[in-house]
Amino acid sequence: MMRKIVSMPVLLTVLLLASCMGPRKNTSMGGEVTGISGTAINEPTPYGMVLVERGSIKIGQEEADSLWGITTPVKNISVDAFWMDETEVSNAKYRQFVYWVRDSIIRERLADPAYGGDETFKITEDEYGEPITPYLNWSKPIPWKKPTEDEQRAIESVFIVNPITGEKMLDASQMNYRYEVYDYTQAALRKNRLNPEERNRNTDIPTNYEEVVTISKDTAYIDDEGRIVNETLTRPLSSVYDFLNTYIVNVYPDTTCWVNDFPNANNELYLNLYFSHPNYSEYPVVGVSWEQANAYCAWRTDYLLRGMRGQAKYIQRYRLPSEAEWEYAARGKEGGKFPWESDDTKSDKGCYYANYKPGEGNYTRDGNLITSKCGIYSANSNGLYDMAGNVAEWTSTVYTEAGVLQMSDINPDLQYRAAKEDPYKMKKKTIRGGSWKDPVRFIQGATRAFEYQNESRSYIGFRCVRSYSGTSKR
Repeated sequence: MMRKIVSMPVLLTVLLLASCMGPRKNTSMGGEVTGISGTAINEPTPYGMVLVERGSIKIGQEEADSLWGITTPVKNISVDAFWMDETEVSNAKYRQFVYWVRDSIIRERLADPAYGGDETFKITEDEYGEPITPYLNWSKPIPWKKPTEDEQRAIESVFIVNPITGEKMLDASQMNYRYEVYDYTQAALRKNRLNPEERNRNTDIPTNYEEVVTISKDTAYIDDEGRIVNETLTRPLSSVYDFLNTYIVNVYPDTTCWVNDFPNANNELYLNLYFSHPNYSEYPVVGVSWEQANAYCAWRTDYLLRGMRGQAKYIQRYRLPSEAEWEYAARGKEGGKFPWESDDTKSDKGCYYANYKPGEGNYTRDGNLITSKCGIYSANSNGLYDMAGNVAEWTSTVYTEAGVLQMSDINPDLQYRAAKEDPYKMKKKTIRGGSWKDPVRFIQGATRAFEYQNESRSYIGFRCVRSYSGTSKR
């Protein structure tokens, strides 16, 4: 048998053609389907967040607490990977939100004749769509661009003067943020399809083309007296816009929570300074309701996407964690009772692992009286700080006694944004983690508590999460 010899020029030609054709997997040689591949994106770590990898855990505690007699629902669940803030949202980060709302109001009034503005006024934007506003540098003008008299009038309109002390301060009542959220889940449900033929797949049942599908849509506006009106409309489904929900939320935190939560106590210092003074910048923001926390998540998403351009479609929204995600993240890779490995709350040297209430009337034994700076205690095995104590944290989940027992065992969550006219008991949201004022039982990872969605407390804060776009571990 003779072996065919290929000359060197012919061999080089074949190799050159092969290199031009690219990898074998991207061709359809021989008529085989090989698929269309794309470039995988290794999503960069968002600023100040860590990746909590997917996994499973038995959430809740099977034994009732001997002292408090509290039981929690127990269930094996699995969750997908998600990004989570390393620490609770601080005063400094939340102030950025408030100031952004403030400056947005001023920008509108610079073009509003009612405030002495000029309708032709324009603000240059940078390459990321952010406004270049020379004299809106937080609270003081830049010397090289002094505002005109009319422009100064628009700027001053968001401030008030205390008639007693003469102090100039931001008018909190004007800090209203409007945002929209498209409900992809409701829009995807078969019962809500615009085409009647897509609502039912049982071919034994004829399509009812006269069926009226009723949906609920949240909308908001400001009435003639300047009051925010958030309402839920129930009406027949007419278009995809029925799944676009609009909210207007006053975002300034309730600084009076310190005196309302603790009557007959001298907490005037925190009332006046906790949110605004630089000494508290790195402390967790408090006095923020569940509704305000959701508004912050929406703003943070919008703020990020402004600079993402074409890549924005791959980025998931910032949101509050579900109750199951929170517990899974808090208990760490070990799934222990606390975020740390030990069942004790302090080390052999007497150093406490968290900021809570160690004894009856003794708040300072752990080194703090109220909240502590974010992240001064050690992180858990997921790289998360203050998952026990400091401030309790809002979750997205409705509070029910049954908890996860009435939810799926994959990414469990139960959400309901109660309308104003709903009974108040339907407005309970789950909070987790316990706080600086709570005894040790309430800072355990499995302990559940609740607060009403429109309430704001001196011991409740929040942190954000973002779904990880991918299912594999990094």
